[in-house]
Amino acid sequence: MIIWIGIIAGIFTSIAALPQVVKSIGTRSTRDLSLWQPALLTVGVTLWLVYGAMIGDIPLLVMNVVPLAANLTLAVMKLKERASATGKFESYSDNVEGTESA
Repeated sequence: MIIWIGIIAGIFTSIAALPQVVKSIGTRSTRDLSLWQPALLTVGVTLWLVYGAMIGDIPLLVMNVVPLAANLTLAVMKLKERASATGKFESYSDNVEGTESA
């Protein structure tokens, strides 16, 4: 019974950020998302992965791969959107054919 509590908890925490990732990709906006939330969760999940590797706990490792990817995705999207809004981010397609952005 105890193992099932851990499995269910792992599933819920693993998929918790996925709705936000899907919404952010769909709307192409992270405007209302705080950068701190995915950044702090990325650090925490990375530490869980290190801990899981150190003690050889495969379920702990597996359950933290999805949240790491999801939170890294959100953090990168937020940083790109913030840089784009301030004019400090220039994508490759913005500068094709020698045009420069203002």
